[in-house]
Amino acid sequence: MFTEYDYNNQPIVDIVNNMITDASRKRASDIHFDPTPDVLNVRIRVDGELILYAKVPQNVKKNLVTRIKIISGMNITESRVPQDGAIKMQVDGKDLDLRVSTLPIVYGEKVVIRLLEYSSELSSLESLGFSDRNLDLVQKAIQKPNGIILVTGATGTGKSTTVYAVLQKLNTTERNIITVEDPVEMKIAGINQVQTMSEIGLTFANALRSILRQDPDIIMIGEIRDNETARIAVRASITGHLVLSTIHTNNSLTTIERLVDMDVERYLLGSALEAIISQRLCKKLCPKCREARPTTDYEKRVFKTALNMDIDNIYKPVGCESCYKGYVGRIALQEVLILNQDIRDAIVNNTPKEEIRKLIYANHQATSLLDDGLIKVINGLTSFEEVLRVIDIEEDLGEEQVLLKNAIIGKEEIPETKEEPISENEIDTLPIIDNPEITPLETLDI
Repeated sequence: MFTEYDYNNQPIVDIVNNMITDASRKRASDIHFDPTPDVLNVRIRVDGELILYAKVPQNVKKNLVTRIKIISGMNITESRVPQDGAIKMQVDGKDLDLRVSTLPIVYGEKVVIRLLEYSSELSSLESLGFSDRNLDLVQKAIQKPNGIILVTGATGTGKSTTVYAVLQKLNTTERNIITVEDPVEMKIAGINQVQTMSEIGLTFANALRSILRQDPDIIMIGEIRDNETARIAVRASITGHLVLSTIHTNNSLTTIERLVDMDVERYLLGSALEAIISQRLCKKLCPKCREARPTTDYEKRVFKTALNMDIDNIYKPVGCESCYKGYVGRIALQEVLILNQDIRDAIVNNTPKEEIRKLIYANHQATSLLDDGLIKVINGLTSFEEVLRVIDIEEDLGEEQVLLKNAIIGKEEIPETKEEPISENEIDTLPIIDNPEITPLETLDI
């Protein structure tokens, strides 16, 4: 993956172009230019992992950063404050949008280029890795005349890709679709897209108020970031609009909690929320070199606890010339919750968290992220290690995971006993235990 360039004889213009082109061909999502006292380290993020790509010598690094700032429309004379820019180019006939960001650090300017490639194969819901059940649930949810559909997950988990795929599905001449985004990442014909500009007061909340007077059928909010935006979005859905948005939460349960924390009235949230799509991205196994291996005791027990299935063999990464360390591309793990009346009533009545968890997962109203990931492990789409990397098993399995761990390491579960605290009078009556194996604190070599 490491690449050498002839920095002394090759023009800096060609070096920058070649770096961007090569990163795109390697399916990189970001290019990092990290200044150090000696060199400029260039790293590319492939399938979520940063890989050292090149080292730019000291005498060239300033010219290289300047070239990037020029083509992205930045002020090349200003290096003391962060700047943002954009580049448009074509690589192998594909349109590529580049978002560029600079940040002054102690050794110079750090530059990060985000590569955005919106190809036709990414525009359909069917291509996003949904299971048959989850895909059916999503397609039913987006046909609702009103309500809120939220796509949740951490930064870089494909939320925008899923939202754009839904918009592509709904984009017809019979519907007036308006979006509010920061920034507008993909321009779609037939959709009215608004770019927020907070410096002049065009915030998400202010834009939403104006949008409601534009006779919209569907509203897409790039991200629910604050209390005011959340409340306006909920009220817009109640007045007869279908609202799509994203929010940074882990799963369906934490999404409901976050919206309540944002001061959204429970009686409104219970009636407005239609569906929550939670997702993570994990590396996809290379189909050319993956190999089957027997499952460990721990893995068997996880499959048994989560899916009630006995799994003896799963696939592992190997590595070949067509992939990187046995992986090629990424696949989404998804959890799709369609709210039923029981869950709505629980939200309105301020039901405890654990009760809502049972309504969502124990009653199989939604397939959890862990279950979806384990199913994709069984199907050879990803590895067990990748699922463990992106999903908190203890959060998904709860108390069952504690029992699982104890069973694996051979411990017996000791029932918790609730004893009354010892009173001061009883302390003097306790026997003194002389244990020679206990080392006094003073003698420990700390």
